[in-house]
Amino acid sequence: MEYDFDGTDEAEIRRQKAKARELRKTRWWQQKTAAGMCHYCGRKTAHGDLTMDHLLPLARGGRSTKDNLVPCCKSCNSRKKTMMPLEWQEYLEKNKD
Repeated sequence: MEYDFDGTDEAEIRRQKAKARELRKTRWWQQKTAAGMCHYCGRKTAHGDLTMDHLLPLARGGRSTKDNLVPCCKSCNSRKKTMMPLEWQEYLEKNKD
């Protein structure tokens, strides 16, 4: 599936990734991941196996802000890629077991 990205430049994406790395070190992120729950599939996951995902992906104009970051398992994060939340929901519905 091809996407028409918003043209966010590489320098801005690097800045946002650096911001996300800093947020990962905060008490806020520790509290967000303490339950060990994936935001997308709801499965309990070991704390160390949770990744940080941007609801609105950086490649699609998202930013590293607390309201745009969620903990998720590696499986969901790699499958979601650069999908928007609605696209991800449609993907899940289409691929239900």
